[in-house]
This record gives sequence, C-alpha cells and structure tokens, in this order.
Amino acid sequence: MGDGGADDASSPPPPGGFSYLAVFHNYPLVAALLGFAIAQSIKFFVTWYKENRWDPKQLIGSGGMPSSHSATVTALAVAIGFQDGFNCSLFATATIFASVVMYDASGIRLHAGKQAAVLNQIVCELPSEHPLSETRPLRELLGHTPTQVIAGALLGCTIATAGQLFV
Repeated sequence: MGDGGADDASSPPPPGGFSYLAVFHNYPLVAALLGFAIAQSIKFFVTWYKENRWDPKQLIGSGGMPSSHSATVTALAVAIGFQDGFNCSLFATATIFASVVMYDASGIRLHAGKQAAVLNQIVCELPSEHPLSETRPLRELLGHTPTQVIAGALLGCTIATAGQLFV
C-alpha cells in the first residue's frame, strides 16, 4: 500500500521472498513431470501384467509402452499452449522440441536398440578365448515403436488437458 494505492498482490515478491513451493504452481512443469511419472508407472504395471514379475527398472528405464519421453514433452507443450496460448512462440518452441524428441525415440533410438541386439548376438557367438567374449551386453530396449510414441503423446495430451480442467 505504500506505492499510492496499487494492488500489493500483483507486485513481485521481495528479493528475500523466494519460495521453493512456487515450483508446484508451474502448470507446464507439473504436467510434464506427471506425464513422465504416470507413463513410467504404466510401464511398471504392464511388465507385471505381461510377465507376471515386478521389475523396478521399469520405473526409470527407457523403452516400452507407453513412451514416457513422448508423454513428458507432449504434456509440456500442451500445458504451455493452455497457459500462454497456442499462438505464442513458446508453444511453437515446445512443439518443435516435442517433435524432435518423439522422432528420436521412434527412429534413432529404436534402431540403435536393434543394432545393440545384433551386436549382443555376435558377441555371444564369439569363442570363449576372444577378448570381447566377456563384455557386458549392450542395452537393447532404447527406443519406441510408433505405437508406443503415439500412446505416450496421447497420454501427455490427456494429462495436460485434465490439468487445465481441474486447475
């Protein structure tokens, strides 16, 4: 009130007034993190359902259904669109970023995983005296099929839209 009647609620917080809890009011960040967490949780339960075993690596690992990369970047882009407008440059940037990540997940990383499977097979067939016969196998589940990427993107859109409706 010391500034001639201007609304104190709209003024920025004082320099010493930073709050770590403010991050929870960042709708795009929360939507993206929820997208990642929910997608990884779904992978965990899908593995349990399909293979009848608990695999905690699914909570942090890459690959599988749905793509957590796609869910994360799509939730981020859509939440930015809802918050700042779908015609703003930040939404355009987030959309291009999401497109690159999803292309990488379904293209480059998927093929790198297929190459890792071939290399692992070659190493398994080496004679035991070969210096590479004892090397650790390469990770094969790196990328996603197009279906996994689309499922992750749909999940991300759903999370961001639900967040917009309930916030």
